[in-house]
Amino acid sequence: MHCREIPLTVWVLMFISASEETCTSRLHITAVEGEPFYLKYCSSSPEHEKKSTTIKWYKNESHGPVDLNLSSSPRILLRGYVLEFWPVELTDSGSYSFQMGNDTHGWKLNVIPRSKHSCFTEKVVTSKAVEVKKSLQIAYHSNIIPALLGPKIDKVKVKLGKDIELNCSALLNEKDVIYWNTWRKNGKDPNVHEGEVTRIRTSEGKWLASTILRIENINTRNLNFAYNCTAVNQGGIDTKSFLLLVEEDMVDIPGHVFTRGMIVAVVISVVAVCLVTVGVIYRVDLVLFYRHFMGRDETLTDGKTYDAFVSYLKECQPEHGEEHAFAVETLPRVLEKHFGYKLCIFERDVVPGGAVVDEIHSLIEKSRRLIIVLSKSYMSSEVRYELESGLHEALVERKIKIILIEFTPIGDFRFLPQSLKLLKSHRVLKWKADKSLSYNSRFWKNLLYLMPAKAVKPCRDESEVLPVLLKS
Repeated sequence: MHCREIPLTVWVLMFISASEETCTSRLHITAVEGEPFYLKYCSSSPEHEKKSTTIKWYKNESHGPVDLNLSSSPRILLRGYVLEFWPVELTDSGSYSFQMGNDTHGWKLNVIPRSKHSCFTEKVVTSKAVEVKKSLQIAYHSNIIPALLGPKIDKVKVKLGKDIELNCSALLNEKDVIYWNTWRKNGKDPNVHEGEVTRIRTSEGKWLASTILRIENINTRNLNFAYNCTAVNQGGIDTKSFLLLVEEDMVDIPGHVFTRGMIVAVVISVVAVCLVTVGVIYRVDLVLFYRHFMGRDETLTDGKTYDAFVSYLKECQPEHGEEHAFAVETLPRVLEKHFGYKLCIFERDVVPGGAVVDEIHSLIEKSRRLIIVLSKSYMSSEVRYELESGLHEALVERKIKIILIEFTPIGDFRFLPQSLKLLKSHRVLKWKADKSLSYNSRFWKNLLYLMPAKAVKPCRDESEVLPVLLKS
């Protein structure tokens, strides 16, 4: 590596690392021709945090300021708060200024020529003779503008009645001054005490100074007041403010209260789950109890004559004897005599000799429910019209609800019309002779649940158990 390339490499590395952090605070700056160079501005103004604020860089020429934002030079780059030179040249000497809202700052840049015969520039080098085996103390003569560390406004959370120490640190020169300003119009707070200033010399010959402000037994008088720390010299001044804000106390819940609360929450959750489960399982029983307790009656003002029209296989053949007996004997005995409903049974309530189709349609229109006693041979008889008429009333007119009763086991229900699936509910109640005989069995409760609510007291004259149906 040539002698000239060594300082250039060092300058580039220093520039890359420093340009990300260090602000250029000196007013008069000397740079060497052909080296990378930058100016960086840092501000504590709130506008510094606004990305939408316009930033301007200017070079002050004899004919006026030149906007560097409009410069087309490939050497000069603008990156927000940083003005970069790649590299800096002799013609770049002059005054530069930065403007962002109300913030402005200026620098005086002096670019000196590079020596063509040496790897360093003689104008910026100070020589001093020293005897062999003697130590040499190097004095630093460059001054800096004092800079306080940290944000310009530091909001500190405190608790009333507690003590706190505020630490103010600054990078400054040996004889620069750093102090606290805590005076009010009516005097200084007696619980505020300013500590001594401590100084530590850095490796660059500058000084890191710190001072402590101790506030004892914090009260409301200390809140929302700016405790200012200031560093000053002949070249400039820097101030930082500390604001005390009360910290909201978080009340800890005692252990026994927390435990009890958790137990109560778990118990309530378990009870809620149990109630929902019971409600789902015993939904029918709860609805029937509610109807009986409130005395609800849905049949008073609808203008219907019958509570249900019973549709069944009317062929009186021996193999259909039980099904026929269930439709014309068991249903009327339970629903009419025991629970007070009024059924329409074609063989019993229709006078022979009339128009059968018209009669059926009229009776279905006068009924609140259509009870269909299903069998394998159901759709092979004339009851098809009853079903289709009921489906029309249920789907189109919405004046009737359909109840399906599977008297004998049926494995395939594809013989039923597809339109039956359009109903919101087409539950099939299964008759089980051994389990459905009691009036309190699940079958009769489900049937009563699907029937309209009616305020009729059940008849208790008969036995609570139906007689066993025998094959005829």
